[in-house]
Amino acid sequence: MALFVAVLAFTGYHAVRTVGDAIYWNAHRDEPIERWMTIGYVAHSYHVPPHILHRALGLPPEPDRRPLGRIAHDSGRSMTEIEARLTYAIVHARPPYPPPAPPENISRPAMPKS
Repeated sequence: MALFVAVLAFTGYHAVRTVGDAIYWNAHRDEPIERWMTIGYVAHSYHVPPHILHRALGLPPEPDRRPLGRIAHDSGRSMTEIEARLTYAIVHARPPYPPPAPPENISRPAMPKS
């Protein structure tokens, strides 16, 4: 009985968390770009692959957890320029434009042979 209650509590906790995340991201769609955001946050909010935003800023395609304000400071650019580059990339990654291809150095799973 105790194991059943533990499994039920575990499942309930994760169900509540999943619903909370879904509500949060539904309300935070296409958020205005700000200094505190990371590239991953912007990519998630605008439903754009992160590699497109990395390419727009001239960064390698590896995950970068720095906030945009730090990226602007480290690269010697203004936040206005960072925002303009990201906005341009986002607009051109969405329909009616075809999405850019992923970078060449990202490994892809091997296709099964038939």
